[in-house]
Amino acid sequence: MKDGKEEKKWQGKPDKMLQDFGSEITADIHGKRPPRFKTVARTRSNIIFDKKQGFLVLGRSQEERNFINVAQSKRFMQTVAIAAKCNKFIKENLHTTIRGLFYQLKYSLGEDVDENIFNEQAESNPLIEDLEASLGIKREELNLNANRKGVLAGNMKVIDRFGGERIETNTSKMGRSGWTIPSDVDNDIEFVDVKAKYVLVCEKDALWQRLNEDGFWKKENCILISPQGQAARGARRIIRKLADKGLPVYVFNDGDAWGWYIYWTIKTGSMNLAYIGGEIATPEARFIGVTMSDLERYEFLKKMTLKATEVDLKRAQEMLNYPWINMHKEWVNELKMVLKLKVKLEQDTLQGPKLTFVDDYIKEKIRDRDFLP
Repeated sequence: MKDGKEEKKWQGKPDKMLQDFGSEITADIHGKRPPRFKTVARTRSNIIFDKKQGFLVLGRSQEERNFINVAQSKRFMQTVAIAAKCNKFIKENLHTTIRGLFYQLKYSLGEDVDENIFNEQAESNPLIEDLEASLGIKREELNLNANRKGVLAGNMKVIDRFGGERIETNTSKMGRSGWTIPSDVDNDIEFVDVKAKYVLVCEKDALWQRLNEDGFWKKENCILISPQGQAARGARRIIRKLADKGLPVYVFNDGDAWGWYIYWTIKTGSMNLAYIGGEIATPEARFIGVTMSDLERYEFLKKMTLKATEVDLKRAQEMLNYPWINMHKEWVNELKMVLKLKVKLEQDTLQGPKLTFVDDYIKEKIRDRDFLP
């Protein structure tokens, strides 16, 4: 994407994209021009909420990485080093984690140069995202994975072509442990024979275990997922994939600003991943609880609240300022109630009357369509 040329979208296979990326840089060198490349600016000012699509996206602003610019030369060199390593991983058909990539590149620039390419993983992670945004592909296509996080149970099958084998897993036969969601749910993996009425996303693993023990997903014919806290990319991708199959998505989290924020990253994507918003956001998701409004609906909850910390209150106030949240009066009311009452509710409080009450709560909310947008 050079000055004076029509901006192009990268198309084709990841290895071809990387080779074209490198070819343009070497062409600059051979042509005695400053080596450079452009990427979409991932600054907060360039993050836009697309009302029509319902998720966060990057705007049109771009940034240039120029090797002869002293302020940019190191980041330029580091990004090219990442691209070269990823190209090597693809050629070798080997995968590693973003941590493994960091260690692959944690070496000195030379015997006479007291400088490493990377000193901390905090340096390499954002540059991986820069490369994704620049090439228009996901890191999973660059043979980079993250730690597995999340668990699933329900009536469907997973066909995983891994290590030269075709492995078929029935996720209804995984017992108490469930099926562990990998970081890459796109490449050489399929989800078939999905026989469910909806997807239930449960923030905490402890509540997922409670529902799994009750056989909730069997009785209610749903896909039960726990992202085990903040949803990783793999969990968000599988939620998106199941929504694409026509399944409604309901999210069941803590009744505080943090649980609600986790919901919004599932629904609209997140600011740091706005460049793949359409891949990880599920705008059609609905929030069934826990809410401040539940204090009026379920009397026992009034004795189950916890005091909201200053950090909780600050987070709630920040969320009130997000246009994609404050456009919904229901959410404005919930956040204002937190700020007024200075309390929060955990999912776990629903086990107060009896351990299986959480099942009744979820069924009532879905039956009555008592959820937030």
